[in-house]
Amino acid sequence: MAMNVRLPEELDQRLGELAARRHTSKHALLIQAADRFLREEVTTEQAVTIALDVADRYSELMKKLEDA
Repeated sequence: MAMNVRLPEELDQRLGELAARRHTSKHALLIQAADRFLREEVTTEQAVTIALDVADRYSELMKKLEDA
């Protein structure tokens, strides 16, 4: 699916410089960045879910420790 992206001038320049150093295109870099962002976002969501589950599971123990 085609998509246009309007980048701030400074970001576009920095992206162009990085693309030149890596001998690739800005398009390829944006795809890599989006992929990395989505993988890390899923990991963050999973970590939050696990943390909330642990907090729920041990809430009584935490309350006892708080009161001690």
